Amino acid sequence: MHVTFYVEDQFFFRYIGCATAARSLYRSLVSGGELDLSWKSGAVDADLVHYHTFGPLALTTLQRSRGISVLTAHSTPRINRGNIALADGINRLYPAIYRQFDHVITVSAPCHREITEMVPDTPVTLIPNGVDRKRFQPDGERRARFREEHGIGEEERVVLSVAQITPRKGIYDFLRLAALHPEFRFVWVGGLPYGVLSKDYTRIRDLREEAGSNVLFTGYVDDITAPYAAADLFFMGSHAETFGLVILEALASGLPVIARGIPEFREIFGPSVLYFSDLAEASALLMDDGAIDRCRADAREATVPFDIRGIAARHADLYRSLAG
Repeated sequence: MHVTFYVEDQFFFRYIGCATAARSLYRSLVSGGELDLSWKSGAVDADLVHYHTFGPLALTTLQRSRGISVLTAHSTPRINRGNIALADGINRLYPAIYRQFDHVITVSAPCHREITEMVPDTPVTLIPNGVDRKRFQPDGERRARFREEHGIGEEERVVLSVAQITPRKGIYDFLRLAALHPEFRFVWVGGLPYGVLSKDYTRIRDLREEAGSNVLFTGYVDDITAPYAAADLFFMGSHAETFGLVILEALASGLPVIARGIPEFREIFGPSVLYFSDLAEASALLMDDGAIDRCRADAREATVPFDIRGIAARHADLYRSLAG
């Protein structure tokens, strides 16, 4: 059985979450050596094509492919709000697009409920995202190198966010929190892959330029493990997610996580994360050394159920069942 992965990861899109998840899963499946796999090649003749995006290139490939088509639902209508301009118009296209695939993989219970309601006649399987726990772990060398590269002192406490710079991802609360706590260094890794089509593009551009001296925007980085290693705490202010892969990466890196208490995060990560509902609660958690230390102590253990090797095995089983 030949399986091809397809993801539109050209240019800056290679840094978005769906591309990251696809590459991690692909690498794990390749290392397992049980399947005949390829990356964005041979899709026409493949027995099964696993799509991780559904842009124009992916949909063109879908029309030409003869094998079984599987789509992972990294994106849903709910998470476009506050993320992309003209979200309502784009969201109306989702049901028709999703129905073109033979099978859909959902990545969390909230995502599963949304997809099954949107396309009730499409077969769906829930398999969560996974994390490479060998790749994401505490690393003193990477910590020192990243800090030196970006002028961060050894004694500075770093609060990290990794995401697109959009309202949905919590950029406004991140900046407000940084203003309240000049004693911390706040680092945001990520950019604007949708350019001027990103929600509040002009406002966010201006706020970045006006941010305090304790705020650092690195843009995209090639070695994403380095900022996790360099940080002391992870902040995730997102208002909506299908999963929240960066939280998993942060926990695997040994970081305590402060995240907005949205249902998705509470269902997926449970008590392994510290939750806030407003800026005052986030600020208080930032200063609660006891809670942060407890979260740090349990961080890596919380990622064991999401180890990429087990997640890859579940995907391989699904491929075999679909392709006979």
